[in-house]
Amino acid sequence: MTLGFARRFATYKRPNLLLHDSERLLRLLTNPQRPVQLIIAGKAHPRTRRGSLDSGVDAFHPEDRDAQHVTFLSDYDMLLTGQLVQGVDVWINTPRRPWEACGTSGMKVLVNGGINLSELDGWWAEAYTPEVGWALGDGKEHGDDPPWDVAEAEALYGLLEREVIPEFYTVIQTASRSLSSHASARSMVRLTPRFSSNRTVREYTEQYYLPAATAYHLRIANKGAIGRQMVDWQHSLEQKWTTLHFGEVKVETRGDQHVFEVQVCLNDSTRGGARRTLRRRRHGQCSVRQEMKRVRQLAGASGGYVYSAAVSAARPTADYTARVIPRCDGVAIPLEDARILWQPR
Repeated sequence: MTLGFARRFATYKRPNLLLHDSERLLRLLTNPQRPVQLIIAGKAHPRTRRGSLDSGVDAFHPEDRDAQHVTFLSDYDMLLTGQLVQGVDVWINTPRRPWEACGTSGMKVLVNGGINLSELDGWWAEAYTPEVGWALGDGKEHGDDPPWDVAEAEALYGLLEREVIPEFYTVIQTASRSLSSHASARSMVRLTPRFSSNRTVREYTEQYYLPAATAYHLRIANKGAIGRQMVDWQHSLEQKWTTLHFGEVKVETRGDQHVFEVQVCLNDSTRGGARRTLRRRRHGQCSVRQEMKRVRQLAGASGGYVYSAAVSAARPTADYTARVIPRCDGVAIPLEDARILWQPR
């Protein structure tokens, strides 16, 4: 079985995590019934000092027979990467969350039939399910915490010993069973279409480039008539935004829902549906946005209206906050106007 680890040797990549306990690693690699080889490659920035990887490398001596199970490849480049992703069985990635921007090396392994064992960061935080590979970490941020690094190194060894290596040799010994039941096949079928440059380019083209081109032609039509209307709207908005304000907020709980009624005092620039009032709930890193509907005009108040929305009562009412955001046909919000008026708390 071949394990691969190859990437830039930046500190946050934690290249030494796999080499934390060299004796345990050697026992894992040299099991006579389930032998494993580890291939490591990488390149550090020229100004980077002697890195933490070196202490792990020093634990393996060329004259040691057991060291033949570990190979360090120099002159890491794209050609070498192309060969590695074609040959490894399991691709290991151990970044310190949340510093992994993407993790494209793991994506390149997919189409070559390799399986990922990675920290729940970057693309793997989105792609991972137990059917397509293995995950390291708890999905939380722990900063530069040496005890946590030790704990994750132990967890990595445990995954390799109890799950990864046994499953590999089980598949080898029962080669007659359906290939579709193997994690590598599931990984290729489920993940390759989602995490590919083809999908990326297609979605950027369909969702951004073509709509942007269409919007541009609409704005310049008739000597830029629509474009001038948008600019006039933005100027009016800038002058009158400070006059917007909230009035009374009422909340009534009915069964499994909170029903909010919020008074909003608008002005001429916001009439005709040019403003949208929303409720927003924050829960961890997630948010729920519920558009409010105008239900009536306030008696004796020019530009004053009552907006209402029903939201789940599973969260306390304090988790919800009303807001007003601009809206104008053809204007990209919040890209072209990022104003938000929040309900005072």
